[in-house]
Amino acid sequence: MRTTSFLFAVLFAGCGASQPSEPAEPDHAAGHPGAHAGHHGGGHHGGEHHGHGQHGHHDFSDVERFAAIFDDPARDEWQRPTEVVELLDLEAGAVIADIGAGTGYFVPHLAAAVGADGRVVALDVEPAMVEHMRQRFEAAGLHNAEARTVATDSPGLEPESVDRVLIVDTWHHIGAREAYSRELRSALRAGGFVLVIDFTADSPHGPPAAMRLEAERVAEELEAGGLSVQILEEGLPYQYAVLARRDPSS
Repeated sequence: MRTTSFLFAVLFAGCGASQPSEPAEPDHAAGHPGAHAGHHGGGHHGGEHHGHGQHGHHDFSDVERFAAIFDDPARDEWQRPTEVVELLDLEAGAVIADIGAGTGYFVPHLAAAVGADGRVVALDVEPAMVEHMRQRFEAAGLHNAEARTVATDSPGLEPESVDRVLIVDTWHHIGAREAYSRELRSALRAGGFVLVIDFTADSPHGPPAAMRLEAERVAEELEAGGLSVQILEEGLPYQYAVLARRDPSS
């Protein structure tokens, strides 16, 4: 795991990217590689790439190079995708958007959770990542998943079109987050919610300290968008989870 983290830091230090799990320099928490990922890489989410709405843009056109990093099996040890998906409380037939999906790290887990009648919409700002996801979904037979390229300042989702939104290691990249929160609220169906997973201040993975956001601040930004917010108790070793729900009556 130490070798993997060092490689992430070398590749990503000092740049903004397009997916999640943004490992830091091995001697301090300042190394800065997305989507989910990632958005992500990676996704949601595998490095400081999961950059949806990031302030700087890193060239992720060499997707295969970054996919080997963002989708490294060693990431599962601390990202714990099964636990993250459990927090989403997905039902068969649900529609979920994965913002900053990167290489599509979370998508197979999400696609299985919503079933054949559900749908996963994987969003990223990097066209090369989106094309990679499209090929990945086709090869894996994920017929209930689609990948879309989106702008940095909008999720591009139709009003009341999704039941859940997953944003892993990406929220700190978004600029006008309160305005973005309002768009997320509009995109949610009544009772639906956003789940933001991002790095704690003392995580050995993640962006530079100046880019990190406390869970309380994330909660305030989501609440400003008209959502009912709570910081969840979970077992993620390096990240926190903030849930923001659209009230059923709204």
